Amino acid sequence: MSIRRLMTQRACLERAADLAAQLPGPALQLGFGDGNAFDHLREILRRRELIVFDAGPVSAAAADAPAPGERISGDPRETLPLHWNRLKRSAALAHFNFPVTDQTRLAAELAPLIAPILRAGAVVVSEKPLDLPGWEVLPPPEGVREGRHYLYRAS
Repeated sequence: MSIRRLMTQRACLERAADLAAQLPGPALQLGFGDGNAFDHLREILRRRELIVFDAGPVSAAAADAPAPGERISGDPRETLPLHWNRLKRSAALAHFNFPVTDQTRLAAELAPLIAPILRAGAVVVSEKPLDLPGWEVLPPPEGVREGRHYLYRAS
């Protein structure tokens, strides 16, 4: 199960990076987790600023933790609105990356808080479905079953 989830996550992140390639602006990761997704995003988005919004401590096992300027510490429900003006309509990609226990509720709470930061056409990746008016549901990458991860295009 874990291998399938990671393979699906990787395929979706790579598809999102391709879809957002022509858009300027940073990529956002909501939740650091074990650092695997961050490490992969950093690899596939080498020329793009990557900003992590995360409440938890960075795992000592994380091989490539975000630098202090790349990480905004604190509950994203509180820190995202604090960055609306600075990042207004600039982000090209966002990845929701929270522990499975929190993910459904937290993703639903954070989707409207990240919307003011996303530029038109930005791509959003989430393991759980999101419901935000105006967001277009995109098909999963080839080889990824429906309902494993979700891709959206922000309006």
